[in-house]
Amino acid sequence: MIDKNQTCGMGQDPMPYMTCLIHVLEEWFGVGQLEDYWSFANYLLWVFTPLILLILPYFTIFLLYLTIIFLHIYKRKNVLKEAYSHNLWDGARKTVATLWDGHAAVWHGYEVHGMEKIPEEGPALIIFYHGAIPIDFYYFMAKIFIHKGRTCRVVADHFVFKIPGFSLLLDVFCAIHGPREKCVEILRSGHLLAISPGGVREALISDETYNIVWGNRKGFAQVAIDAKVPIIPMFTQNIREGFRSLGGTRLFRWLYEKFRYPFAPMYGGFPVKLRTYLGDPIPYDPKITAEELAEKTKDAVQALIDKHQRIPGNVMSALLERFHNKQKIN
Repeated sequence: MIDKNQTCGMGQDPMPYMTCLIHVLEEWFGVGQLEDYWSFANYLLWVFTPLILLILPYFTIFLLYLTIIFLHIYKRKNVLKEAYSHNLWDGARKTVATLWDGHAAVWHGYEVHGMEKIPEEGPALIIFYHGAIPIDFYYFMAKIFIHKGRTCRVVADHFVFKIPGFSLLLDVFCAIHGPREKCVEILRSGHLLAISPGGVREALISDETYNIVWGNRKGFAQVAIDAKVPIIPMFTQNIREGFRSLGGTRLFRWLYEKFRYPFAPMYGGFPVKLRTYLGDPIPYDPKITAEELAEKTKDAVQALIDKHQRIPGNVMSALLERFHNKQKIN
């Protein structure tokens, strides 16, 4: 009878090389069924290939980004410590603001141009274009709190206040639903207040053409007139390239107009370059009407869009701009 080693060395009916090698190893190590172990190892490799090729590398990248954000927070540890020593919620606001500022820097290379137009103290009404998800405004609030030490109140849609678990967040960061009298009171008290006249409708219906969807809204202008405060126009470059909405379709527009809830699906989260631009303040003028001031403000926001945004917006161009860090729009 011919053993396995002899068969491996003979010229007639030779075994496949890998099978022969397995038999030799079985003889050397004194173990049996090594081929079964090899098959099982191949099976494990096949099962875990997606984990090795897809999940683990991205998890490592996630940890790197998490580390960078932590370093942003650690860099400001003394400021945070001082904030917590004075007021619990001020400390919490500064911590959250630092977290969002770190995310903005890492994921979008976020910049604010015209921060000097925000007053160090005293009231102002900030009017901004509403993206599909206003992540730019979250970043902007963080910047103001970190660099100006001020909290910017914001008027939010009523449905946001009905989202489970959001009440504390909205309360700590001073979000309000209105009404107009409340907005005037906040401004007269010397605070900053932000309003997006387009609101959820603009978030859903506007698209990569960045059309302003304000309709005939002029309540914000009346608020500025009643409170006797300036209006600061604001627009964020590429905000529609970061997140997109399918709300422009007939079905989702009908659903929103019928129920006043944003049922339309959204997609994105692309790490595009985001730059927030603040226009020159529109000073209080007792002779101007609410209709005229609303139109003047709309023109100011449109001027920022025309100057700083590529129309139509393009996700790939915005991504290239992010990674090459070049200012495409001058």
